[in-house]
Amino acid sequence: MLIRLLIIIFCSAIFASQGQLLPRFVSLRSASINMHVGPGNNYPIEWRFICQGLPVEIIAEFDTWRRIRDHQGTVGWVHKSLLSGKRMVIVMGSIQNLHGKPDEQSEVIARIEPGVVATMLETQPNWCKIEIRNDQGRFKGWVSRKQVWGLYANESKA
Repeated sequence: MLIRLLIIIFCSAIFASQGQLLPRFVSLRSASINMHVGPGNNYPIEWRFICQGLPVEIIAEFDTWRRIRDHQGTVGWVHKSLLSGKRMVIVMGSIQNLHGKPDEQSEVIARIEPGVVATMLETQPNWCKIEIRNDQGRFKGWVSRKQVWGLYANESKA
């Protein structure tokens, strides 16, 4: 009986109320989102995000509120309607090469500055295929997984 109780407690900590795993990555649905210090509009606003598509990590849930963490470690609460399941990543570190193939020796399609937000299309053990849209067009290519934030080391997407 004790083992059954421990399994239930463990599973409830791992699985969110909607049957989804915690933690998990999502993205911001809107270009302006208030982050609160607690799970509700009655809590003070701690931060305002102004980047639609920014990847964030859901680390806890309470009712319709999600506790999130961004790539800089900022933590707070947002309503679940302000989040999207669309997978995005953000370029970290220094300027990165966007390659045509998942190979350092392949053609460089573009150079990407830190802070650029991109759609995650596919992953390989050491590479992430992304798409970037800006006023100069649409670019698809591969970047080292180590140089982006928004996916887990053991995560795969085809």
